[in-house]
Amino acid sequence: MNKSGWFIICIFTFFALTISFPCFAQNKIIAVVNNEAITQKDLDDFMAFMRIQLSEEFKGRQLEDKIASMKQEFIERLIEDRIILQEAKKNKATVDEARVKARVIEIKDQYPSESMFEEALRMQGLVQADIESKVRDQMLTFGIIENKVRSKIVVSPAEVTDFYQMNPDSFKSPQVWEFDFMALESKDLAEEISQAVKKGRPLEELSAKYSLSLNKLSTKDGQFKKDAEDVLLKLKGNEVSAPVKIEDKYYIFRLNKIIPPRQLSLSEAQEKIYAYLFGKKMQENLAKWLDELKKQSYIKIIN
Repeated sequence: MNKSGWFIICIFTFFALTISFPCFAQNKIIAVVNNEAITQKDLDDFMAFMRIQLSEEFKGRQLEDKIASMKQEFIERLIEDRIILQEAKKNKATVDEARVKARVIEIKDQYPSESMFEEALRMQGLVQADIESKVRDQMLTFGIIENKVRSKIVVSPAEVTDFYQMNPDSFKSPQVWEFDFMALESKDLAEEISQAVKKGRPLEELSAKYSLSLNKLSTKDGQFKKDAEDVLLKLKGNEVSAPVKIEDKYYIFRLNKIIPPRQLSLSEAQEKIYAYLFGKKMQENLAKWLDELKKQSYIKIIN
């Protein structure tokens, strides 16, 4: 992940770390940002949050090694978060307290009852005011970024057109296969239906006879399930497959049609292009703005 991508992740950590992790971590100071300290608990909480994010890609010892190797990056991200929040407060940014209260209610609603919510807070050594403070900080962060960075980004129609003309291969719709299919629990019944199809019985008739649903499936190039890919790619128009086992069921497919790839028009692609260009400018401008804030700040990492 590039540096600017990290900024986007980190501005979401204020809420993510609110009530998820133990409160008995060390309070040793690991960094100072202007007149505020970042503690070992802050780092432990962030590392726990990132462990969840990275667990989709890494497992076991590999995951722990990855977390350990990124510790310094995590500290830098916490510093950047703190700088952004300090800038918001320096600019006397405010948030609508009604929105803060509403967000806290949303958090509460994730728990089966009020008492379970309060128990979760108590176990972490927190009170509701701590949650409100975290939510308020998050909203202040979003607000200052909106005011200082996002609101100043402009993507012109000419930029969208130029990008489309310079990258035509990026705007082609993929080939699409459209199937009818039925799912069966029994291998024997799947074989029986398959044999009936070979003898000329239509799937519609067989689905009615056996009270089975005949469903539709549309899939793009590269999205086939591995278990079925070899069979489905060999089908021709209106051809019906032999039974295909996918996980714990048996499937019979009929290919209806193949829609070939085509070049998307500018009008079809412009929303996607605009979003890409806006996101690219957002990352670049956010990185530049944050670098300026860091130059103006006192930052000390304590080993």
